[in-house]
Amino acid sequence: MEAILILLFVIGYLSITLEHPLKLDKTVPALLMASLMWALLAIGFHKGWFSVIDGYGTVFNINSTDIHQQEHGFEGLLLHHVGKVAEILIFLIGAMTIVELIDLHRGFDVLKDMVKTKSKIRLLWITGIVGFILSAVIDNLTATIVLISLLRKLVQNREERIWYASLIVIAANAGGAWSPIGDVTTTMLWIAKKVTAGGLSEYIIVPAILCFIVPFALASRMKVFKGEIEVDEKSHEDRERLLSSKTMLWLGLGAIVFVPIFKTLTHLPPYVGMMLSLAVVWMVSEYIHPEDNFDKSRKHLYSANKALSRIEISSILFFLGILMAVAALESLVFGSINGQEVGTLRFAAESISNAIPSMDVVVILLGILSAVIDNVPLVAASMGMYTYEMDHSIWHFIAYSAGTGGSMLIIGSAAGVAAMGMEKIDFIWYLKKITWLAFAGFITGAMAFLFIEHYIR
Repeated sequence: MEAILILLFVIGYLSITLEHPLKLDKTVPALLMASLMWALLAIGFHKGWFSVIDGYGTVFNINSTDIHQQEHGFEGLLLHHVGKVAEILIFLIGAMTIVELIDLHRGFDVLKDMVKTKSKIRLLWITGIVGFILSAVIDNLTATIVLISLLRKLVQNREERIWYASLIVIAANAGGAWSPIGDVTTTMLWIAKKVTAGGLSEYIIVPAILCFIVPFALASRMKVFKGEIEVDEKSHEDRERLLSSKTMLWLGLGAIVFVPIFKTLTHLPPYVGMMLSLAVVWMVSEYIHPEDNFDKSRKHLYSANKALSRIEISSILFFLGILMAVAALESLVFGSINGQEVGTLRFAAESISNAIPSMDVVVILLGILSAVIDNVPLVAASMGMYTYEMDHSIWHFIAYSAGTGGSMLIIGSAAGVAAMGMEKIDFIWYLKKITWLAFAGFITGAMAFLFIEHYIR
């Protein structure tokens, strides 16, 4: 029965990876996989076919003397995992709503209007630096969408624009890796108390900067970025700025940045701080006047309800499915180590460690693998596999590798998929033109991380 449960995970995982050839939204196999795995886990547990284990190492088996206690233990295990996943989802929903509210009030247009240059290289570095910084504040996916929208106004030639868009993906993923709110995987590690906001920034900022700078420095020498572009000044007038644009931009970004501060002050989980931030931004959006002679009949166009309707709920449900599926694997007792029963992921971690003694090599391979396989389940699995203390260097290295490794393929990260969809970037074109640049940045950052860790700290 253990083999069937693992097989379900493998089939579901392959279905997610083959989303485009199958023409099936990855949310569907994620939800199917999670529900079927927990159903099989529940049936197997109640039939006495296998045991389950919680995060504290307590093993539950229905064949034990107190059946009711064992059943209660299984229910508590499920609720524990649902609660942990809910923390991440509530955080993401809050952050996404704030970002959509900023966009409804055309707040990001303020940033777009700041970029005015005709130099191709200067535009490359400006968009890269903005993407690197912005992704650490609002997340790499949103930063990519904002900057590609900006590029559409600045670069009319699509063949040139896809180069900029592809390099923005690298910058955004690098920028998101050193911030607890910059990438889903760093958010997961932060909420799970594997890393702290300060520790994440301190350990990863230098490797992340190198991961961003090296590809951009190499690209700057390419012919495609030589010369000047023609800036269409009229393109800046496509949408009229609102009276509320600046207010909502800085309030929204400030509210998101406030979340780590709130956690530090109160020691409450991050999603509580995000709830507070969302409430404040929502309240301001209810009273602010976006236009002169603002009519209440137009209020719905700038409301939080409209922002909520624009959230990509399929992504939220995908995270629910994949995280609960990984939780099922983590809960299934698969074997024993030194006489102590352990879950499937912990058993796999020990097997990998025996095969590849160097954890540094393992984590680098995880980063490369994240370009092919979604980094969310990879990081979720690693959280169940390893038991290092908070802010251990391995957790920081995992955050870096999973966050930046996905840049090596256009389908390897949420930012890449967004760029692919917006600019119709061809997979093979990206593989030929951009992959080597992304790999150069990734491996340079990884080597810098290891050098700092082993020889400086």
